[in-house]
Amino acid sequence: MSTLTYEERAKNHASPVASKLLTIMFEKQTNLCASLDVRTTEELLRLVDILGPYICLLKTHVDILSDFSMEGTVIPLKQMALKYNFLIFEDRKFADIGNTVKLQYASGVYKIAEWADITNAHGITGPGIVAGLKEAAMEVSNEPRGLLMLAELSSKGSLAHGEYTRGTVEIAQTDKEFVFGFIAQRDMGGRTEGFDWLIMTPGVGLDDKGDALGQQYRTVEDVVSTGSDIIIVGRGLFAKGRDPKVEGERYRKAGWDAYLKRCQST
Repeated sequence: MSTLTYEERAKNHASPVASKLLTIMFEKQTNLCASLDVRTTEELLRLVDILGPYICLLKTHVDILSDFSMEGTVIPLKQMALKYNFLIFEDRKFADIGNTVKLQYASGVYKIAEWADITNAHGITGPGIVAGLKEAAMEVSNEPRGLLMLAELSSKGSLAHGEYTRGTVEIAQTDKEFVFGFIAQRDMGGRTEGFDWLIMTPGVGLDDKGDALGQQYRTVEDVVSTGSDIIIVGRGLFAKGRDPKVEGERYRKAGWDAYLKRCQST
């Protein structure tokens, strides 16, 4: 895992999206990504307005929203991203052949490539998925876009491990500028080959241990000490009557303290 600071990594990263994200993390002293799986735009924007000061990244699932629109959802989200200085990650999890994902990413109802700084994909269909998504990004957006590969998941019984994970890492190596990291539970190596992958880890909780649908939670210090750069927190920020302002600062501080401890470990 990297013990370099976020600032040091930002200066040398091959991906413009990763460089921008690392700079935000350094400037705001946060490695917290808020995962806001809610059903209405109003609730999404309400939570973003509260959590914006504490996060480096917002993770969305816009297909959950019952009232999604470019004007009502995307435009105010982009305005909040500018106001609070965070990036937007649409957790689409593409998993089809290159030509199909190119169309899914650029067109349809959501037009993800137009507004999301980051998206992600499974490696199940091979390296064509990277090429297809990159083509869409280059054709649709004037701003840099970045892709994460799903190397490991936090759900119980996940098949994303072993040979699958190794194959996904090999796919990520096909494009150093567009693919800049992984959804994973630990460091994915690569630095001896010149890759500085960012690791983002879901299933992070300071209180709950899991849910009835197979989610498993790990502590902030556990995931950061094993190589995670960004902690992805969802229900721990706002569910069960929690105050998102209080929890946002609580997780921000926990994540930042764990990162500082990792930097000082050498």
